[in-house]
Amino acid sequence: MSHEEPGSDSQPPPRPPAEGSSSSSGTPGASQSSSSSGTLSSLDTLPTQDLPPIPEDPEPGPQELSPQPWGRLFSLARGFPSCDCVKNEYWFGRDPSCDYSFAKLNLTETELYKQYSKRHFRIFREPGPGSCHVAYIEDQSANGTFINGKLLGKSKKLPLANVAEISLSLPHNKVFVFSDLMESDHQLEYPKELTDKYIISKTLGTGACGEVKLAFERDTCKKVAIKIINKRRFMADVLPENQDKPFNVETEVEILKKIDHPCLIKIIDFFEGEDFYIVLELMEGGELFDKVLRPARLSEATCKLYFYQMLLAVQYLHEKGIIHRDLKLENVLLSSPEANCLIKITDFGQSKILGETSLMKTLCGTPDYLAPEVQNFAETGGYGRSVDCWSLGVILFICLSGYPPFSDKNARLSLREQIAQGEYYYCAEIWQHVSEEAFDLVQKLLVVDPRKRLKIEEALEHPWLQDENMKHTFQRLITQTQEPVPASEAATLPPTSRRKRRHSQEQAGPSKVQKVKMAS
Repeated sequence: MSHEEPGSDSQPPPRPPAEGSSSSSGTPGASQSSSSSGTLSSLDTLPTQDLPPIPEDPEPGPQELSPQPWGRLFSLARGFPSCDCVKNEYWFGRDPSCDYSFAKLNLTETELYKQYSKRHFRIFREPGPGSCHVAYIEDQSANGTFINGKLLGKSKKLPLANVAEISLSLPHNKVFVFSDLMESDHQLEYPKELTDKYIISKTLGTGACGEVKLAFERDTCKKVAIKIINKRRFMADVLPENQDKPFNVETEVEILKKIDHPCLIKIIDFFEGEDFYIVLELMEGGELFDKVLRPARLSEATCKLYFYQMLLAVQYLHEKGIIHRDLKLENVLLSSPEANCLIKITDFGQSKILGETSLMKTLCGTPDYLAPEVQNFAETGGYGRSVDCWSLGVILFICLSGYPPFSDKNARLSLREQIAQGEYYYCAEIWQHVSEEAFDLVQKLLVVDPRKRLKIEEALEHPWLQDENMKHTFQRLITQTQEPVPASEAATLPPTSRRKRRHSQEQAGPSKVQKVKMAS
C-alpha cells in the first residue's frame, strides 16, 4: 500500500519528455533571484562619510622569533658537526655548493673522503595530509647512503624516521643520527614492533572505534592507513556478549587478512599493544561521501560503475559468510581522484571484529542507512544478509539524486518511522534526469519486507547493470592495478572485460517534493 499525500497520486509522477527538461530555467525562484540584484542601486543614496584620520605610527611589536628547526642531525663521526634542519631541503656532499659541504670541513685527509659523492644525499620534507609534513632522505651517491645499515639506492627515497642512523659509502661508517623534532615523542606512543616497521604520521579521521593514521612502510616508503581501535572501549563492548566463549581479535584479523577482492580494502598487518592496530592499504581518492552531494554530483554512468563494484564486493563477503551491516557512503573509498576508478569498501571486518553489541551501538548512532529489520533487532531476534541490500539501495539513491531518501527534518514522521513505514522523498525535478531502469533498481532494493527485497545476485542481473562498456571499464581498471578478480566473480564478468555528517533535508534541493512509500 502507498501513502497518499493530499493532492498527489500514490505513484511517482510521470516523467516529462526529455525535450521539456530545459524549461526549468524559468522557475519563479530564478526570477526572484534576478530582481533582488536591483537593491545595489541604494548605494547612490548613502550620505557622504568622513575620511578616516591618518593612522599614527604603530607601536613597536614583538621581535620576530627565529625559525625553529624541524629536525636535527646529531654527529656520530669525528669532523662532522651536527646540523639543524630549518629549511625544507638540504644537500650533503663534497661539492662546495651543498648546504652541508664536506669540502668545508677538515675531512680531506680522512680515509673515506674521496668515496663521498659531490652530491651524496639530500634531506627534505614535503606536505602530508592536513598540516603535517613528512621528512625524507634521498640517495644521490655512487657509493651509497645507508639507513640503519641498509642501502637506500641511488635516486631512491624513504621517509626519515626518528633516531634513524645515516651511514655514508659503507654501512658501518655511521655519520649522523636523525632526530625528528616534530615527531620524536609521538612515535613512542605506539608498540615498538609497529614503529620498527612503520612511521606513524598524521591523523586521517576519527570514528566510534578510534582513529585512522597515515603511515609509511619503512622499507618501501609505501603509504598505508593504520586503524587504531581503543582496546578498553572494545573490551567493554565485546566481552559481555562473549562471556561464555573465548574471543581472540588476532584470530579474527587473520581470517580477514585472507579475504582478497579488488573492491575490498586489504588488511596488511596487525599489532597489539595498549590498543589494537590494523594496517590497511591507503586510498588516495577519499570517501564517496564527498563526491555525491549536489550540485556537482556524479553522472549516472559513474554511479553505475561504482555500484557494480559495490555489488561484487558485497557478494564476495556474503559468500564468505560475512554481513557488512554498516554500508554507507563514508565506508566506500575511491582509489583515485579520477571519475573512472576502482572503489573499495572498508570496515567490512567491523561486524566480525567488534561483535554484535558493539556494532549495534555504533549503528544506532547513524541510522540513515539501516534496514527496518535492524531497527527492530530486539523484537525480531535477528536479521540476515538482506540488510546490506537495503543499505546499498540507500547509497544508490543518494548517488543518483544527490540527496538522502530519509531525513530527520520531516515534521510528520521521525526518521525511524520513515524507514519502518517505507516513506522516502521523491523530488521529481531531480529524478526526471535519471533513467527509469536506475530508479527501478533503487525501488527494488528499498523494499521494507526483506523477503521481497532484491538480493545481490538479482541486482547484478538487473537490466540497468547489463552495460558491456561499463564492465569493460571495470576490467581495464583491474588490469591496470594488476589485481586478479576472484574466481567466484570472474564468471559474472563479460568476456571482453567520519560519526559523521548527517544528510540534511536542505540538500534535497527543489522544494517540490512528494513522499512515496516503498513496496512492503
